Formats: sequence, C-alpha cells, structure tokens
Amino acid sequence: MKTPITTAWRVAIVLAVFLMLVTAIVVTLFVLHFQSNKKNDGYLIGVGRADCTGPVSEVPFMGYGNPDQNGAGLISRQYCRTFIVAEPEDWKKRMVYVTAEIGMMSQRVRLEVVKQLKHRYGDLYRHDNVILSGTHTHSGPGGYFQYTIFLITGKGLIQPSLNAIVNGILESIDMAHQNMRKGRIFINKGLVDHTQINRSPFSYLRNPESEKARYASNTDKEMVVLKMVAENGEDMGLFSWFAIHPVSMNKSNCLVSSDNVGYAAYLLEQEKNEGYLTGKGPYVAALGSSNLGDVSANTNGPHCINTGESCENFNNYCPEGGSQMCIATGPGKDMLESTQIIGRNIYLKAKELSTKASEEINGPIRTAHQWVNMANVTVQFNATHSGRTCIPALGYSFAAGTIDGPGVMNFTQGTTEGDPFWDAVRNGLLAEPSNETQECHRPKPILLPTGELSKPYPWHPHEIDVQIGTIGSMAIVALPGEFTTMAGRRVREAIKSEFETQGKPGMNILLSGLCNVYTHYITTYEEYQAQRYEGASTIFGPHTLSAYIQSFRGLAKAIAKDTIQDLPQYPEPAVFNISLNFLPPIVDTRPIGRKFGDVLQDAQSKYRVGEVVDVHFVGANPRNSAGNMNNFTFLTVERLDNISRSWQVLYDDASWDTRFIWQKHNWGVSTSKTEWHIPNHTEPGTYRIQYFGHSKELLSSVHAFNGSSSVFEVSH
Repeated sequence: MKTPITTAWRVAIVLAVFLMLVTAIVVTLFVLHFQSNKKNDGYLIGVGRADCTGPVSEVPFMGYGNPDQNGAGLISRQYCRTFIVAEPEDWKKRMVYVTAEIGMMSQRVRLEVVKQLKHRYGDLYRHDNVILSGTHTHSGPGGYFQYTIFLITGKGLIQPSLNAIVNGILESIDMAHQNMRKGRIFINKGLVDHTQINRSPFSYLRNPESEKARYASNTDKEMVVLKMVAENGEDMGLFSWFAIHPVSMNKSNCLVSSDNVGYAAYLLEQEKNEGYLTGKGPYVAALGSSNLGDVSANTNGPHCINTGESCENFNNYCPEGGSQMCIATGPGKDMLESTQIIGRNIYLKAKELSTKASEEINGPIRTAHQWVNMANVTVQFNATHSGRTCIPALGYSFAAGTIDGPGVMNFTQGTTEGDPFWDAVRNGLLAEPSNETQECHRPKPILLPTGELSKPYPWHPHEIDVQIGTIGSMAIVALPGEFTTMAGRRVREAIKSEFETQGKPGMNILLSGLCNVYTHYITTYEEYQAQRYEGASTIFGPHTLSAYIQSFRGLAKAIAKDTIQDLPQYPEPAVFNISLNFLPPIVDTRPIGRKFGDVLQDAQSKYRVGEVVDVHFVGANPRNSAGNMNNFTFLTVERLDNISRSWQVLYDDASWDTRFIWQKHNWGVSTSKTEWHIPNHTEPGTYRIQYFGHSKELLSSVHAFNGSSSVFEVSH
C-alpha cells in the first residue's frame, strides 16, 4: 500500500529544488565572474630582424621590369622581420610570420626556407604555420626566382641574391625563436589619409554599383596594427598591414631602397631603439603589404611629363608621346622626398594605433595550408553554373606597365585586341597560344602564353600556396600575389562570412599580400574585362579571384570545424636545378699609382648641419662583398670621442642619412661615392667617413680593403 505524500512534504520538495536551482545559478555566475576577471595568460611571443640585402651592384631590380635599372649602390638596407606566436600550454601550436623588404616572395625562397627550417627544428615549422611575405619595394635586387619569366628580367638565378634573402629570413626566425617570452597581443585599426590613390580607377568603376556604394573610397585606407607587449610591460614590436605600392622611388632609381614602407619601419625602430645603429636593437617594427594591386603612392596622379597635362584616361595615353609619357609622381619635389613624406604618414598612423591599441587578441592558434593547381580549378558559382581557371598567360597590356612605371614599345593599357605584328613575333620566337587557352582567357589578347612554355624551365608556377593562420579572433590570409582593392574586399568578406557560418563570428581578417609565391595580379571578374595592366597580368584567367575565394573558404571552414587534418594534400612543387646567370664577370682594376680605397675627392674641413659630406674613393665592384653583406657595411660615419680619443661609429650604410653610390668606368676601374646628409640633431665635433670594400683583380682572389677621409668639423 503506497504512503500518501502530505502537503508538507510537497512544500519541502519544492523548496529543496528551488534552493538547488538558486545555488546552481549563484555558482555559475561566480565562475563566469571569476573567468571574466581572470588575467589572460597571453602567448609566447618572439620577434626578430635580420639583414637580407642582396648584391647592390649590376643585379637588376625586381619590380618595374626595366632592363636599365641595375643596382649601383644603396640608400637603405633591406630587412627581414619575424614574429612567432605560440600557445603557452602547447608550444607546438604556433605561427611564424615574416615580412621581407623585397619585391615579392618567390616560391624558390619559400621552398628553401622551409627545407632549412625542417633541418634545424624538425617538424616544428612547416608550410602550414610559416607565412612569408614581401613588402613589394621596387628598388631591391632580383635574381631569386626559378621560373623563366623572372629569370629573364633578373638575369638568371643570382645565387648571392637568393642566399641573402633565404639566410636573412632564417636568421630573423632563429632570433625570434630564441627570444620567445610571455606576452600579449593587441590589435587596432585606423584610416590613413593623403597617402594613396587608385591607379586604375576605370577598372574599379566596372564593379557593380551596389558593391561600390558600400565603400567610401576606391582604395582601402584602413591600416591594421598588431602590438606585441612582454609580460613586464615592455613593447616588443609592431606589425602592420596597409595597402600601398612601395613605388615612391621610380624606375630611374638604381640605389637599393626599402621605399616608403621601409622608411616608416626605420622611423619606428629608430625611435624605440635609441642609441642603436640602424637595424639593431630589440624593438622590431614591420610594415606588411595588403591588397595593393591597384593602389599607388604617387598621389599627384598621372601627368604627361612632356606637357604637364593630366593623362587620367582609360588608356593613360598622352597625345604627344603615347603611354610612355604618362607617369604619376608623389607629393615631394623628387622621389626621395616623396618616399619620406609617404613613409612618415604611414609611420605616424602606425605609431598612433600602436600607442592606443587596447583590444586584446585571445584564443587558440590554428594554421591551414594547401597546394592548389591554379591552372585547373573548377569554380562552382551555384547549383547550375560553374567556371574554371586557365593555364597561365599574360596579356598585351602587361607590356604597357602602369602610371608608376610605363612599359615598352608604346603598348597601351586597356588593349582587348591583339596585333598582327606582335602576334607574328610571338609565334616565331616562342609559340602560338592554343585555341583553348585563348578562349579561356577572353577578353584578354594573349601576348605571352607562359603556361604553354617550358624551355629552359617552366615560365610560370601552376602549384600555388593557399594559407590562413589564426591567432584567436584574428586570421592572417596569405595572398599569393597582388590583389586589387575590390578583390581583397571580396576575399575578406568571404572568409569572414565562412567563419560566421561555421560558428566563429567577429573574426578580424588581415590580408597579407605577396606571400609564399608570386602570381602577378588578381582582379575581380568585372575589372578583368577592362584589360588594363592588372587584368592583363591576372595569369589564371577571369575566374582567378573566385577560385582563390573558394580555396580560402575551404581553409576557413577546416579551421573553424577543426578538420584541418582532413584537407586534401598535394605534393609540393619541384626545385629546379638552374645554372643560368647572365651577370658579367668581375675584374677590378685601379688607376696607376693608386690603391683601392684611396681618396679621390676628400671632405672639406668644416660643415654645418643640413649640409652633405661627399667623399669619393678608388672603388671596387660591390658584388665582391655580396657573401659578407649581413655583417658588413660599405661606409661608416664616425665621431671622435674627446675623452677616450677613440672613434665611435654613429652611422653606417643602413642609415637613411647616408648614401653609397658606385660608378663603373672602363676597363674595370670604378669610383665609390659616400655621402652623409648631416641631420639637424647632430652634435658638434670632429668626424670622418670610412669606406670598406672587397677587390678582385685579374687572376687574383678577393681582398678586403678600406679607406678614410680626412677629419672634418661639424657645427650648428
């Protein structure tokens, strides 16, 4: 017989359940409150910087494709800068990001760097968690590529150039790896004004009206800054991304320069590393590239250099002289002043954003990478429509260049029809593009069918890196080329949407340009139809952007769903055995009765701040010093310490206040010019300039030498 439950028991049970619920709620609120106020454990963070300057003489610069633009000295050195971030609880979960002050990253460099990292660190650093990016300066030595199209413009594979970049990247990674310590990462964003223009506005206008209406500008003005702070509050470094072409130094320049973004990094580091020589000191500041494909730093816009009239027209064509006369210039009186004006704008905004950065990055680190055969990707637009990419090809307008650096033979931007003469030249010297290739690339008229050329080596890569690395709520997207403004916006939105769909809203999507391998340009489908320079240089055809977005979405989904291990894996590209090197042999000679390093033009006895000390020496080819560049300087500016009576080095050739200029004469004779542009803050005193070099005379080995100016006084 069941005992009936009295009313008192019922009340007791209800009260007990109520108390249990209240207790559970209180405990939950307490835990949540504790967790929200718990100090973030942060990350293990390391930063590093290393010199990656290649040979500064006779090697063609990579950027403008100008055969006359060969190195003849330097304004500033080029640096590789690295940050490594790892989870403190699981140090194997980490990401490496490198930005190098070079034209662009090459597949050859990436393959060799990852191979060396495996040799040094085992499986700790791999293709999936190492991102290599180039700033895109157009004033740095080339010769570090393995595909024929770049071997032609770079005078072959220049081993010292390749070695300088590979070794510089590895050294900067080693440095970051060795100095890792507990720290925190903060992110900030802001707009940079008066610093950039869209150099292909007529292409941009082809994009849908509804899409353009969502943006206030035809360029991305937003800068993103990551601030790294050590556990003790010390600023470790700053890494920033901004869309701008480093082309303030134009194609007539033959002095190695990291251009406007390099000058910005220089100002940031000099300010923080007070008392150190340029390129030294613990604080690291790096300015990375973004979706810069149609963005120029030459803010005065295009004008006909012979008449002064604007040539802001669809073809960038001047009535007198054609497209070669249509050139854009920067805000300064010359290219160096323009470099410094644009660089200072970038520096000021990066400094401001870093100072005010307060939004902290938290969360796990995830990285995903795939090799994709971009020459054969099927893009699924919807359930019934699809498209595909093409084998590589360059269009006619590729040869036209841009307003930053016009091309040759008066080719014109916006060309959608071939020319019988140039078609015949192409067919006779190279090959006629197949009907399939021509049809796939329409409306691009094909000038160079690079995907169908394989002698002496393949002309363009087919296997391309796609890669995303996430640190908490931040995703760095490694763009393998120059994405235009709107192309980058579409990538950013697509990846952000994919993360949201997969349950990860609020992700900060950072676009990092010119990563891992160079595939020229990537435009939107609509911009491609205009066939200006950027569209003609979109080598995988009109659906290239859609193919990349499809691949990046796949990576984002795998990261969000934690299914990275299920991504299809494909073999990495081959490293070619290349012996092509078209640089002339080196034979140094000196005037009769002179030694290498002898002074030809000495310093004056007295100078004031703001003036230029200009000393000339009997020189030798700077290529002799290429193997020692990381621990070597061509010049020093030294001040006499009145107390110790010893000389102190205040500047070397890495400083933006010095210049090293090499002039080659007949029969192997050369002159090395050293300049010091005396800064206004220079202390009065006694100074001298020293020059260092290496000579190689006929049937002789390489010998080091140096020379010194007379002492001189500096006053205010």
